[in-house]
Amino acid sequence: MLKLHSLSSPVTAQNRHKSPSQLLSSQLSSRARVFSTNTFGFAPSPSSSTKRLSLKCRQSEYFDQQRTSTAASPNKPSPASQTPAGVTGMAPRIYVGHSIYKGKAALTVEPKAPEFTPLDSGAFKLSREGFVLLQFAPAAGVRVYDWSRKQVFSLSVTEIGSLVSLGSKESLEYFHDPFKGKSDEGKVRKVLKVEPLPDGSGHFFNLSVQNKLINLDESIYIPITRAEFAVLKSAFNFILPYILGWHAYANSIKPEDSGRANNSGIKYGGDFEWSR
Repeated sequence: MLKLHSLSSPVTAQNRHKSPSQLLSSQLSSRARVFSTNTFGFAPSPSSSTKRLSLKCRQSEYFDQQRTSTAASPNKPSPASQTPAGVTGMAPRIYVGHSIYKGKAALTVEPKAPEFTPLDSGAFKLSREGFVLLQFAPAAGVRVYDWSRKQVFSLSVTEIGSLVSLGSKESLEYFHDPFKGKSDEGKVRKVLKVEPLPDGSGHFFNLSVQNKLINLDESIYIPITRAEFAVLKSAFNFILPYILGWHAYANSIKPEDSGRANNSGIKYGGDFEWSR
């Protein structure tokens, strides 16, 4: 509510010497100052010899109440900072892959994470590097593929390095024996060949599998264009540090830990080359 007090001065003795028209004009001007308007809450106040202006705003009372309410419960979180119901601290597991479909076969590429072993100190050590899994499925019709007959081939870190450095006119060949060093060694033979297409537009990926345990001899090949091969190379280059487990090491580095280690003179592993 706003209140405005406006007072008009009484008619002085000087008005006696004015003409009737001048006196009437002066009285109207004086009365015009005394008004009341319900729209804005203005109201006249008792007559006074001086003009006074009084302004009262209740908006400050609202903010005072808000500050009092906040001070009474300082630990109450704001709506924006509250954690949504059902959300836990564990990150969800994500599965990704990239597929290439052609008339004779389909190829799916999936990265597999490395494995870590916990130590007595509470730290973790890399126990197995990750890899990239290639899955070849022969076609069973038009845009239909028989994934029950798929054949798989795992690319190690070194094999991925050879693949991403392959030139447009170069070829390579990988040989795998899943039972190497075991009693069934030599009974399963996998050969992956990557050869340039005759017109130079890409590469052939050809996987041959000989499995004497189930009397299987199958060969699946799929042409990969230059653009598709570029996508594979980019994906392999990106995933390599994660397959090596280096992302876990980088995420574990803390500035305070590094400073504490330097101050205490702790050495990790053997002698540093620069400390010899």
